[in-house]
Amino acid sequence: MKQFILLFCLIFNVSGLFSQIQRTQVENDLQFFKDPTCSKLKKSVKQDDLNRFQSPQLKSIAEQMLTGTFDPAYRITEYEAYASPKELARTIKLGNGFSRYENITGMYLEEGDNIILVGDTKGKEISLMIPYWMRKPAEGIEPTKDPNGWGLHCEQAPLKPGINIITIKRSGNAYINYFDDNARKAPKIKIHFVTGKVNGYFDVAKHTNEDWDRLLDNAVSPIMDARGKHVQVAYPVEYFNEFTRGKGVELMSNYDKMMNLQYTLMGLVKYKKVPKNRLLARVNFNYYMFRDGDGVAYLGNKGTMRMVAHPDVVIKGDPCWGFSHEVGHAMQMRPQITWGGMTEVSNNIFSLYTTTSLGNESRLKAQKNYVSARKNIIENPEKKSYLDGTDVFDRLVPFWQLHLYFSEKGKPDFYADVMELMRRTPDWGNGNESINNQFQFIRFCCDVTKTDLTDFFDKWGFFWVGNIKLNDYAAYDYTITQEMIDETKAYIASKKYKKPDIDITTVTEL
Repeated sequence: MKQFILLFCLIFNVSGLFSQIQRTQVENDLQFFKDPTCSKLKKSVKQDDLNRFQSPQLKSIAEQMLTGTFDPAYRITEYEAYASPKELARTIKLGNGFSRYENITGMYLEEGDNIILVGDTKGKEISLMIPYWMRKPAEGIEPTKDPNGWGLHCEQAPLKPGINIITIKRSGNAYINYFDDNARKAPKIKIHFVTGKVNGYFDVAKHTNEDWDRLLDNAVSPIMDARGKHVQVAYPVEYFNEFTRGKGVELMSNYDKMMNLQYTLMGLVKYKKVPKNRLLARVNFNYYMFRDGDGVAYLGNKGTMRMVAHPDVVIKGDPCWGFSHEVGHAMQMRPQITWGGMTEVSNNIFSLYTTTSLGNESRLKAQKNYVSARKNIIENPEKKSYLDGTDVFDRLVPFWQLHLYFSEKGKPDFYADVMELMRRTPDWGNGNESINNQFQFIRFCCDVTKTDLTDFFDKWGFFWVGNIKLNDYAAYDYTITQEMIDETKAYIASKKYKKPDIDITTVTEL
């Protein structure tokens, strides 16, 4: 054991010494460049000066610059800040759920020491991130029971202005972690990856399908990054080659189309509040499909990858529903339209809107939930609240009926306007008090449409009085009082709105 410890310390010290030598060499060679990121040589530097270089990496770069063969693409880039969860919560009441890997570098850093030069950060904190996209359970471990969890593991190291010698434990695609509470005013930060291989990444705003195929052909990483306007994906090159060859533009455009529909439903398009931040879809090797703090994850096998990497498939049926459902979890404002009992309901308002807008059949219609919801809630002789012991799809019916009815009445922005009111208004409580947001929602629905919806909400059990205990990823214990009901009904009555011209609880898709 003592011999092992001694050997480990020796290796560590030698590695540290090597890093210091590299740093000294780079410090010497900075004299030949115009700026600390070594993006351009000084005009006075000539071929003979190459003999004075100490860093072999910078010498190679300088030689390429002198001969006009140096390609700064991906290697030298100015990175901009993205809105932090705090800023997103302040501006659109959405916090976590967006990508943490926005600043794709297109660089593949190999295990060992890497030289990264960082320009003036103006005091901003940034870091290097190397996610382990291809992490798989150890041999013999059942994927769903992986002791290391299903989540994305990531190596992270702070970056400071000047010379950074970063020791990478595992080779991988590199990203710059740069988020700010006031992103629009945050400075751009120039970074030069002196070491590392160019993998590139696809940007639908800049690249063509020919560029896409070229990126796949030249990939040095098993993962290719692709960026749309609203969505970012990280899937294996293997499956992109099989399902997306010549179709990179179509794939990312379809992802953006689905995301734009979600933003439309919640009013971010109408009220010009669509964030620059993107949602992330990535590969995983533990489970078919799930969402966590790093985005939506899809199983890395041929069947699942076809569903999400083939542009014609991703917007149809289950693939379209799956993406819309998981992203809907990131879009559902909490607790205003996601009080306890609504976690798997309000996200599916987004799922239904996205899938049906793209020509897919309504799940509520296909599953006959209009019939079952009426039987289990409205016509139930022991009727309680719509929240009490009901299937989440039955629970979804009244929320979708509101959209159907008001869209037919020339108010397709019904939810857009309701959610904008939510963004402008403080919520009415969390935890066991989150039920109060149900009554805020009722008022907003009536105010936005100038319609007295008392009868509709009454039939669906929104005005049931009593105690409800339920589990919805957390335990809730609600007490709904007659006073809460009376206050809400009195508020609506005071507005003197007209009643609907039909019984909205009977509305279904044609």
